[in-house]
Amino acid sequence: MEPVKAFVDSKDGTRIAYTRYGSGPAVVLVDGALAAQEFGPNKSLAEALSSRYTVFTYDRRGRGESGENLPVDVEREFEDLDAVTDLAGEPVMLYGISSGGGLILDYLLSGRTARKVALYEVPFVVDDTRSPAPADYVEHIHSLLAQGKNGDAIKYFMRAGVHLPALMVAAFPLFPGWSHLKKVAPTIAYDLQYVQAFQRGRPLPADRWSGLDVPFTVIAGSKSPAWMRNANAALAQVLPGATHRVLPGQTHLVKAPVLAPALIEFFG
Repeated sequence: MEPVKAFVDSKDGTRIAYTRYGSGPAVVLVDGALAAQEFGPNKSLAEALSSRYTVFTYDRRGRGESGENLPVDVEREFEDLDAVTDLAGEPVMLYGISSGGGLILDYLLSGRTARKVALYEVPFVVDDTRSPAPADYVEHIHSLLAQGKNGDAIKYFMRAGVHLPALMVAAFPLFPGWSHLKKVAPTIAYDLQYVQAFQRGRPLPADRWSGLDVPFTVIAGSKSPAWMRNANAALAQVLPGATHRVLPGQTHLVKAPVLAPALIEFFG
């Protein structure tokens, strides 16, 4: 079955672009920071899962072909996800990568639910294996964006938030995707709200997600930095009944042929 591209209106009227793949039980894939359907890992993952599931990908608001209505309000992003999950006509399974996993956790805390939830490397910082985000991290990014310095905001986000090496970040303007990154830079404001409270090098609160009644799996890559692996092991410990899995040879840029079998095993 060929993928079907279409649009759905969110509650506030914002047009959200989505693509439906395959057939079977419904799975919705949620991108992390700066990614979109045509710029990120979820397209290849959707293709890998489409023989078993009806898979939905979508452009989060302000990205790709989706619209944007300001000011930033995470409830609008929850309504966008509602609009996509409603297309399935049944309770869906959710997968979120990076800060997309943080979005899903907050989505569930808002009172929504799902059949099952898989998370890949939510970027929390729970110990001293890396320095925490600076105290003025969020404010500085907002300041750069307000001044129209989208490129500087991306670089600061990649250094202070993602912790990429300085030389790699300095070379970003040479990469083919630089124009996309600068265009969607304002959407960082959403992603920060899902993760920044837990990027301070302190243990995750034991009771924050204790009331969630959803089967979880938390996945990380064996070649990801220690801080990322530690954070996701800790997340699995505080999510009720969660399983934890480490994929050999994988990094934050996880490969669909390796990840898909793990998701199929969990989703059933």
